Amino acid sequence: MKRFFDLSIILLLIFTITLTACQGEIRSAAAAPSALMGDPATGQSLFMSTCAACHGPDGRGLPGLGKNLVESEFVAVKNNPELVEFIKAGRNAADPLNTTGITMPPKGGKASLTDEDLYHIVAYLRSIHK
Repeated sequence: MKRFFDLSIILLLIFTITLTACQGEIRSAAAAPSALMGDPATGQSLFMSTCAACHGPDGRGLPGLGKNLVESEFVAVKNNPELVEFIKAGRNAADPLNTTGITMPPKGGKASLTDEDLYHIVAYLRSIHK
């Protein structure tokens, strides 16, 4: 009987330790926002300091410069990683898909932007897109 009791205590301890460890991982995952999601408020600030010069402070574009991103079908059909890759690469004026004839520089001309920054910008674009 004592042996059964000892085994029960050991199993209970293992279960408790495992459960505690798993809950810590769940809390950590819940507390950290996904890098693929980004933060729209941070993205707005980055957008204003990088993208607004061509796309306007409201994202509706400026004549002869940047496209309207609020009503953009391009923004609508691309997923977040695709938009980040597009922003990273930019678009040359000679690209047949470039309808403005204006080059969009990689990262909007701000080479210091990180992938995380770009995901924040995309999150902001998602928040203003209609």
